[in-house]
Amino acid sequence: MYATLVMIKLGPDMRPVGEKTAEQFFSIMKNLKGFKGATFFGDVAAGDYNTLALWESKQAAEAAQSITGPKLQEALGNILKSPPTRKIFEVYEPKG
Repeated sequence: MYATLVMIKLGPDMRPVGEKTAEQFFSIMKNLKGFKGATFFGDVAAGDYNTLALWESKQAAEAAQSITGPKLQEALGNILKSPPTRKIFEVYEPKG
């Protein structure tokens, strides 16, 4: 399993925008191949918002980023304080 972490900076007092964006992107991600789940979290005071999504494979994670990346730029490009940070991680799940 793989995880994608996307970090965006919207600035203070942008929680409604962050929540609307989370809803919009969850609707997109849940229909993509290999999607396992997502958690959205952030630091409202600082205006930092993050998405941690789980994918069945690295290929699914990469394909998802190629779809959601441009959509994120389209949705928030004019209000982002800096370019989004995107990372893909291999997930280890302890057996015990």
